[in-house]
Amino acid sequence: MTTPATMRLETFSYLPRLSDEQVARQVEHILRQGLVPAVEYTLEPGPRSVYWSMWGLPMFEVRSVEGVMAAMAACAEANPEGFVKLIGYDPRRQGQVASFVVHRPASYAGPG
Repeated sequence: MTTPATMRLETFSYLPRLSDEQVARQVEHILRQGLVPAVEYTLEPGPRSVYWSMWGLPMFEVRSVEGVMAAMAACAEANPEGFVKLIGYDPRRQGQVASFVVHRPASYAGPG
């Protein structure tokens, strides 16, 4: 049974939390690959909670790490008790090819 203390949200949740610099490097990689970044959030993640709300539209025109980082920070500030993740969409395959959680609430006691 999955509990909040044992729930894994994605691959990076098996690692220690990423620093802002490490997240910025992941954003840079997403942009270098030609993926379209987008930010999503939810207040209650879970194994059956596959639909998260989008924070604005996908960032088709944003090509700077700073722009993506600012959008993630704004989402986290507006949803301090929520989970925020970065998505990388492939415009050719028209699908999500990268995704990881960049913000967890302070009250979250789970791993990663």
